[in-house]
Amino acid sequence: MRRSIVITAATAAALALAGCGTTEPAADSAAKDTKGITLTDASGAKVTLDRPAKKVVGTEWNVVESLVTLGVDPVGVADVKGYGTWDTAAPLKNGPKDIGTRGEPSMDTIASLSPDLIVATTDLPDAAVKQLRKIAPVLEVRSADAADPVGQMKENLDLIAEATGTTAEADEAKKAYDTKVAEGRKALADAGLAGTRIAFADGYVASNQVSVRPYTAGSLIGGVNTALGLENAWKIEGDKDYGLAATDVEGLTGLGDVRFAYIGSEGDVFADDLAKNSVWTSLPFVKKDEVHRLPDGIWMFGGPRSMEAYVDALVGALTK
Repeated sequence: MRRSIVITAATAAALALAGCGTTEPAADSAAKDTKGITLTDASGAKVTLDRPAKKVVGTEWNVVESLVTLGVDPVGVADVKGYGTWDTAAPLKNGPKDIGTRGEPSMDTIASLSPDLIVATTDLPDAAVKQLRKIAPVLEVRSADAADPVGQMKENLDLIAEATGTTAEADEAKKAYDTKVAEGRKALADAGLAGTRIAFADGYVASNQVSVRPYTAGSLIGGVNTALGLENAWKIEGDKDYGLAATDVEGLTGLGDVRFAYIGSEGDVFADDLAKNSVWTSLPFVKKDEVHRLPDGIWMFGGPRSMEAYVDALVGALTK
């Protein structure tokens, strides 16, 4: 277990400005803005801030999406180009600095930004987090939790909101998500699709072989599907965090009569690489034209905005 630490940001400049002839309402506003915040993050570390963080760096796309959703434009983002490709539900503004890859952020680049806060996930190696803590306070959120994927998404949003003073925005985002799911559930029920068996997956090619990655009921996508009143068709067990599994084309034969959906923001394995595969073309859902490629740019591991986009896309595909 990591040792709990307390990191405090400098406040001298803010205090000086608060006492330089401002009006009383402005002073009250400044006092509110500089109120201290102490949080316990997913690693168990205590993180103390003198005021809500404004200059924030995000080392993973899901936390970046949360920041944008909360109205906090991050000053630094891991793999800016990749984020723009995979997560279009919460587009970046103000040209954040690219801090390197999600797995290996550049410490020098992050330090040059002088952030108030760095938001990371528990996927980032301990050694990297230790280095980051020498630069600025680090708030870690759990990357995912197959036991409660949607609940973990909301919990992460709330924790980041507390650190950035945007709890009202978090409440609005969660309400918008819940409303979207309720609307989608009703639309599916009205179309006679309640309880429909759904299998969501993505795929990739390695050594000329197609591998399929099932999104089980423990995945975030799987959690949303369940909330929509659909039945997850995957019987294979996923990992304890992301609810993801692994199979091949032959592994799809056990699905039976289902609706199959996928997202392929950087290529289409199912339409291209499997187009002439006899196992694939013999599957019931392929024969019935129940294979649905959803729009690019929906991040399957994102936040409420990505999941709202997913609901719109899936419901639209199933009810057309």
